[in-house]
Amino acid sequence: MIDARAVIDSSAKLAPGVSVGPFAIIGPGVEIGEGTSIGPHAVITGPTRIGRDNKIYAFASIGCDPQDKKYEAEPTTLDIGDRNVIREYCTISRGTVQDEGVTRIGDDNWIMAYVHIAHDCRIGSNTIFANSASLAGHVWVEDHVILGGFTLVHQFCKIGAHSFSALGTVINKDVPPFIMISGNMAEAHGLNTEGLKRRGFSVETLLELRRAYKTLYRSGLTLEQAVAQLEVVAQGCTEVGQFAAFLKGVTRGIVR
Repeated sequence: MIDARAVIDSSAKLAPGVSVGPFAIIGPGVEIGEGTSIGPHAVITGPTRIGRDNKIYAFASIGCDPQDKKYEAEPTTLDIGDRNVIREYCTISRGTVQDEGVTRIGDDNWIMAYVHIAHDCRIGSNTIFANSASLAGHVWVEDHVILGGFTLVHQFCKIGAHSFSALGTVINKDVPPFIMISGNMAEAHGLNTEGLKRRGFSVETLLELRRAYKTLYRSGLTLEQAVAQLEVVAQGCTEVGQFAAFLKGVTRGIVR
């Protein structure tokens, strides 16, 4: 399971069933869970913890130093969950002490070739990042988000659950959950209806979310006024409550 041509530091901890391809390099402070496979020429540096049944392809650079001029070799970390697919030439950086010192990636994510996830990002579960999507530092991405190819996300932005960005979208503000966006700079283009249907959202829930979208984007209300109205509706719909809660936490303004 471990190719003789791989270079593995003696302090790295590899669980049973881990496979490592030729010329891969696994450095000190790396922990890899059972069933994970590491492709040829991949480089994994620590401190980094990788969970079970992940598949990391050739030439990925995982746990690299953050691209931050303030970084001075502090012992920050990268934490990756289970069953993630990380394709060729992806780069994922550790955190910085200016934040919580950790970059986190959840479970069951599909991260395509040439994706960059910068320091201190928080990625949920069941996301899809298409080829060459790039996240700057401190970006938060909630569950079930899909980022189209070449999507660029500015630092400190938050992207709400079940949202969808089209090819080449540039995001410089927070993205509310459940919506579709596109453009440079990003603009909202309605509810992510097809994606929500595929994930089993009921007709009644979709109707309430459409009303919530109209309250936010088409009523002429300020963000604070829209949130106040949505909180009333949220008492009867969990998803609208999720929508309102996200908007209350916005710090950069929202994609309009």
